Amino acid sequence: MNKKSNLTIIILNHNVKQLLLNCLSSLTAAKTSQDDWEIIVVDNASHDDSVPTTQRIFPDVKIISCHKNVGFAAGNNIALKTITSEFVLLLNPDTIVYPQTIQTVLQYIKSHSDVGAATCRVELPDGTLDYSCHRHFPDPWNSFLHLYSWFFKKFSKYSNSDITDTIHEIDALSGAFAMIRTQAGRHVNWLDEDYFFNGEDIDFCYKLKLSGWKVMYIPGVKITHFKGSSAKATRSTRLAWSRNSTHAMRLFYQKHLAAKYPALLNYLVYAGIYLLQTVRKLKARYN
Repeated sequence: MNKKSNLTIIILNHNVKQLLLNCLSSLTAAKTSQDDWEIIVVDNASHDDSVPTTQRIFPDVKIISCHKNVGFAAGNNIALKTITSEFVLLLNPDTIVYPQTIQTVLQYIKSHSDVGAATCRVELPDGTLDYSCHRHFPDPWNSFLHLYSWFFKKFSKYSNSDITDTIHEIDALSGAFAMIRTQAGRHVNWLDEDYFFNGEDIDFCYKLKLSGWKVMYIPGVKITHFKGSSAKATRSTRLAWSRNSTHAMRLFYQKHLAAKYPALLNYLVYAGIYLLQTVRKLKARYN
């Protein structure tokens, strides 16, 4: 068997040492002698001994240390702008990768030159689908159904649609597992650093689509995502998540959708985002 194409795996870490170690262990178990992978951990100013522990247990992993928490987009971009490999995998530290998942997705994107990014099935610990790995782009109606209407949420195309077990094109994947063709990433200037945390993955896919690249979903292989393990661990991180998640919604709408709709609808959208932010802050503060 020919040696597989070179791949750089980038993992952004912030104070999730044990999850990071578990993720790296799963990569070690999944890697075969035929695989040529470089692993980079970008550490966002952790204070939980993530860096020295990783260096001790996984000496082949390259560490890039940030002097402060610069966020998801900026942190990943630090590594992305240094890579020389043809393909790159953005991988969350709170994931477990299974044998043949990376190899299968890599082989697919390698053999389809019009694909800019691809993902696998991303499961939550209970085995259900993490909807973020298979999304339509938001618009005011679908976002309203998704966020404010419990009964009608199933009719929102943003995160609820029939998902076949065959490989197919999607609008947006999740940054938890994003296999990217380096050429495509450079074409759209990688991740938009206006997003601190949340939203950068859907924005990236939106730019890919505008530039003519496809984003593909490959359901035959999977990872497990312990979603929210770091973002919702403490009151302060929950508050930060409530701010960043709604800021990302506002930012995406301003950048890509506001010009398409009348001023009154834009006002209602921004009011809805503000209301959602208020509710999420209250939940984060008192739960």
